[in-house]
Amino acid sequence: MSLPRNSSNKPTSSSTSSESNGSVTKRLGNELMNLMMSSSPGISAFPKSDANLFEWIGTIEGPSGTYYQNLAFKILIVFPPNYPYVPPVITFDTNTPCYHPNVDIHGGICLDILKEKWSAVYSVHTILLSLQSLLGEPNNSSPLNAEAAALWNRPTGL
Repeated sequence: MSLPRNSSNKPTSSSTSSESNGSVTKRLGNELMNLMMSSSPGISAFPKSDANLFEWIGTIEGPSGTYYQNLAFKILIVFPPNYPYVPPVITFDTNTPCYHPNVDIHGGICLDILKEKWSAVYSVHTILLSLQSLLGEPNNSSPLNAEAAALWNRPTGL
């Protein structure tokens, strides 16, 4: 069976799109299996439904010895069709808000590996570990929540 081709004898965008969609689905399936087999405490993530592998719900537990110890936060993960070449969009669920210097009131996250430092070698597992680490070690030089950053800088206010 041959692929549909345009006049320049290249695969059409629909065939290329479905091929890339299949490779993204395969990658996400592998990442899900790796995450399920992982022994990393305090992190988990799964697709919202069996019908859509591109939207996940995750949980991050606060690291011990931090203000977030014994707290669990839900996150939403949306994978773009060109993942892993483009990072997923990750937000904290506003139903379980996270008051943190690098999280805004809408759940948006300021984390360099989700922006300009993104690399296709990162996985859901490494992202979740980075987010868990961020809870205990915020980047106050680039806060999304200035009020939380000010409190963090003077812990007696907490």
